[in-house]
Amino acid sequence: MLEFLDSYAWILWLGLILVFVIVEMLTLEFTFLMIAIGSLGGLITGVFGADWYWQVIVAALLSVLLLLTIRPPLLRLLKRGGDPAKSNVDALLGLEGLVLDQITATAGHVKLANGDTWTARVSPLTDDRELARGERVLVTAIDGATAIVVPAVRPSEREEPIL
Repeated sequence: MLEFLDSYAWILWLGLILVFVIVEMLTLEFTFLMIAIGSLGGLITGVFGADWYWQVIVAALLSVLLLLTIRPPLLRLLKRGGDPAKSNVDALLGLEGLVLDQITATAGHVKLANGDTWTARVSPLTDDRELARGERVLVTAIDGATAIVVPAVRPSEREEPIL
């Protein structure tokens, strides 16, 4: 059995490299790419005549070394070019709106600055008050399909600093 491994280990290494590269193409997180390169190190070690157990040791050490040193910087480079624009719920937070129907702690409707109409309710962090039709509001959170809003402070309503 050991003679078979010494003679045909290169076929096993090629098969493993192929499997790891295919799995890497499906996951895209560089883990299996590093293991495939480590397996390539095992294959090259076998080409130079090393026994099968040395091939496994070299492949394992090279894989671990690559996973700990090369993979983290590659992941940072990959994620660096992400789109900085906010989307989904993140884009709604801080958005201004106009009250369409009176908003209470339980119900109401608001038209947001992006043109969407949402069901809304007053944030529990504000005073117990209702927001009348036409009032400006600010979205502070999203709870399911309901916008949690607070009254928006207009620049003219802000308190002047005391000098």
